[in-house]
Amino acid sequence: MVEIKKIRSEPKDVALIDALGERYLAYALSTITSRSLPDARDGLKPVHRRLLFAMRQLRLDPDQGFKKCARVVGDVIGKYHPHGDTAVYDAMVRLAQEFAVRYPLVEGQGNFGNVDGDSAAAMRYTEARLTDYALAMLEGLDENAVDFRENYDGTEQEPVLLPSSVPNLLANGAAGIAVGMATSIPPHNLEEICTALLHLIKFPKAGIAKLVELIPGPDFPTGGTLVESRETIEEAYRNGRGGFRLRANWQKEDLERGKWQIVVSEIPYQVQKSKLIEKIADMMASRKLPLLEDVRDESAEDIRLILVPRSKSLDPEVLMGMMFQNSDLEVRIPLNLNILDRNTIPQVMNLREALQSFLDHRHEVLIRRSENRLNKIESRLEILAGYMIVFLNLDEVILIIREEDDPKLVLIKRWKLSENQAEAILNMRLRSLRRLEEFSIKEEITELHKEATGLRELLKNQSFRWKKISEEIAATRKRFGKKSELGGRRTAIGAPPDKNTIPLAEMVEREPITIICSQKGWIRASKGHLENFSGLKFKDGDRSRFVIHAETVDKLVVFCTNGRFYTIGCDKLPSGRGHGEPIRLVIDLPNDHDIVQVLVHKADRKLAVASSDGRGFVVSEKEVLAQTRAGKQVLNVSGETEARACAVAEGDMLAVVGENHKILIFPLSDLPEMARGRGVKLQSYKDGGLSDIKAFALSDGLSWKSGERTRTEKALDLYKGKRAQAGRLAPRGFPRSNRF
Repeated sequence: MVEIKKIRSEPKDVALIDALGERYLAYALSTITSRSLPDARDGLKPVHRRLLFAMRQLRLDPDQGFKKCARVVGDVIGKYHPHGDTAVYDAMVRLAQEFAVRYPLVEGQGNFGNVDGDSAAAMRYTEARLTDYALAMLEGLDENAVDFRENYDGTEQEPVLLPSSVPNLLANGAAGIAVGMATSIPPHNLEEICTALLHLIKFPKAGIAKLVELIPGPDFPTGGTLVESRETIEEAYRNGRGGFRLRANWQKEDLERGKWQIVVSEIPYQVQKSKLIEKIADMMASRKLPLLEDVRDESAEDIRLILVPRSKSLDPEVLMGMMFQNSDLEVRIPLNLNILDRNTIPQVMNLREALQSFLDHRHEVLIRRSENRLNKIESRLEILAGYMIVFLNLDEVILIIREEDDPKLVLIKRWKLSENQAEAILNMRLRSLRRLEEFSIKEEITELHKEATGLRELLKNQSFRWKKISEEIAATRKRFGKKSELGGRRTAIGAPPDKNTIPLAEMVEREPITIICSQKGWIRASKGHLENFSGLKFKDGDRSRFVIHAETVDKLVVFCTNGRFYTIGCDKLPSGRGHGEPIRLVIDLPNDHDIVQVLVHKADRKLAVASSDGRGFVVSEKEVLAQTRAGKQVLNVSGETEARACAVAEGDMLAVVGENHKILIFPLSDLPEMARGRGVKLQSYKDGGLSDIKAFALSDGLSWKSGERTRTEKALDLYKGKRAQAGRLAPRGFPRSNRF
């Protein structure tokens, strides 16, 4: 008796970083190749491919009845795709949504969601079947056109990819996020793609510029207008990376008494209408859309979004310019042609490479289908040759079948038949022995020989094969082209918008305001130019710091101790009712930094900035405008050094006062003009640092506040010196705060 021993592998010590790296790499590869990136040949991810194959196995053709989606999802997760049923159903729902895919692959019956963002009904309530487009994806699947592999448990066979007689990758696009990479391919018009494919067959070295003439840009199921320059579109298709600006379609609708409103009839791709309206309403409430009075949704089956202007004297173009800048009525659709090639290696392809991948796939499918058909013809001719022997020796064959114990063996020996021929003869029906049947067999043999000859010529001659592929693509173009229900281009190709943005003054109603900023950084804007500030109220323990007269069309520049300038639109400041809001809610100012100066922006003005270590320079005010909440770094500071002072650079002299109560006056021209940096030394200190600066005209004298009064000193010769000197003690009466 043989003793069977269990072999146990001894545990090994492995570094944690190596174990994690090995396992994460396996996960990353699985995500990239089997979940997130589409194949360049059929444009599908595994879940979509398995859905279509499972529906085909259930015989859900367009001319057949519908079946419950739960039945389809059950087959998919049970046989091919062992993942969650919700994820599979969501993928199936998207294939049926006409507003999500350009050419739906699934025809749904029931609630499959809508453009408002409402989700589909549960899978037990909805039904589905394949569309004609999906059938085109599956053509040739039974003709050895593609490889099959075992499913996850080895009990079923599934296709590695689909034959796909339609260029689905570009037609329907794809989007996915893998590990360390992503893909984003917008949908395109099928007729235009087919035209480009035919051109590429005829001219294999066609350039991107010519292909972009034939495919001028994406074609989205929800329409809209593409507002991107031809150069940008070409560059995106040339690199396989880029983006396209897409705008909503709108019209001006005239009303009575000279009034009018904007009707938005098409919104950008993948923008949910309900969230779009909600966002516009929120922006109106926060006074970020000053030209818009109201927004209404009057949509039924078609989209009808109403935008009501605040005044009938407004220009509709100005109103829509504001809406495009501030809402999702204009979006940027990214292009990232990161796909799996025929070796399942991810790479970013350009437009020509993506088209060529489909053509190469169709060429391989044509060869495999032709070889498969040729093999079937040869097998059929073999059987038909056996049938002809029966008709020529009918009586003898019948006698052998009636009297011999093993007629199959006798038939093989008598006429040197093959196993298949003998088996076919024995399985013949009596009705097939009619004289008429003999003529039909001879006719079939002639037709099959003719077809086989044509297939052999096709397999030998590459030019014949490309001609055949051209015919197939032309047929696909006719089948799904502009004359079909889905074929017409929906997205208009428009001109790029003017680079000059609409001036803020045209978009915001000009009104006088008073900006109030407290010592603790609470800011607000009261209507009108207040003259008496004694009635201003603040939170307990807080007091006034900056009170500035401005207008709603102005911009506010805020200089802070981190050396950054922040920009705020005066129309976006909180209302003057109450105490306002902390300025940190408007700009991204760190908690450990404070405000130094607040000014109304004037582009033709210059500012002098200085840090606590006594260094500074002059900067043009047009250089300090920030485009984001994070501000713009102008004065470089580090360690314990911080920005300390900012003054308007007007006049011919600069006065600097230190924490040591010493004042130094030197020509303003000694300061360099810079856009960013640490600057030059303004004043020397043995202890402490810089406290404040002020630019002034020497002829007017140096002024400072002393309590409620303003004092002006003109005898300044004692304080004049060269830049970087220590200076002299301030005159009697100068504030002990060392601030001008």
